[in-house]
Amino acid sequence: MAEKKSWYQKIIERPEKPYANPYAGGVLLGVALFLSLLLTGNGLGASAMFARLNGFLVDLVAPSHVDRVPQLLKIAGGNRNPLDNWVTFEIIGVILGAFTAGVLRGHVRPETTKGPKVSERTRWIMAFFGGMIFVYGARMARGCTSGQVLSGGATLSAGSWVIAMVMFIVAYVVAFLLRKMWN
Repeated sequence: MAEKKSWYQKIIERPEKPYANPYAGGVLLGVALFLSLLLTGNGLGASAMFARLNGFLVDLVAPSHVDRVPQLLKIAGGNRNPLDNWVTFEIIGVILGAFTAGVLRGHVRPETTKGPKVSERTRWIMAFFGGMIFVYGARMARGCTSGQVLSGGATLSAGSWVIAMVMFIVAYVVAFLLRKMWN
């Protein structure tokens, strides 16, 4: 008799299907951005969720502190729920949508992609600190790549176009400098 597989095994052992066409994905992303701007007046972006999550966590621990800090006051002051915002639902949708697409296409597997000269531990440490630097930069720039480049670029914001060029230039320079770790 065949061994019964757990739900976890069924997910990670699905046959891999090819990735979707990137041009079709770009068109769908453009349509989603257009509909988001049309229906809600908001573009696509994710970094605001970190500020809202911070406001939520600080409000749980020290609600009086929230009412004294101007940035937190705007997000979570008084009776405000910092998670009661469109970006919360956008992020939940992105996470669930990405996971569902990954499961359906057979791309959900526990793995760490890395170069041959990098240990898994080093890869995770670099990913953590790189993510922290990116989130800090996104908050300083008042938007992440999706908020700045997609939404700002679509509305022809000059600052967003400059940020997009700077991000690509810096990404190429950093990739060039760190390429030996991946070869």
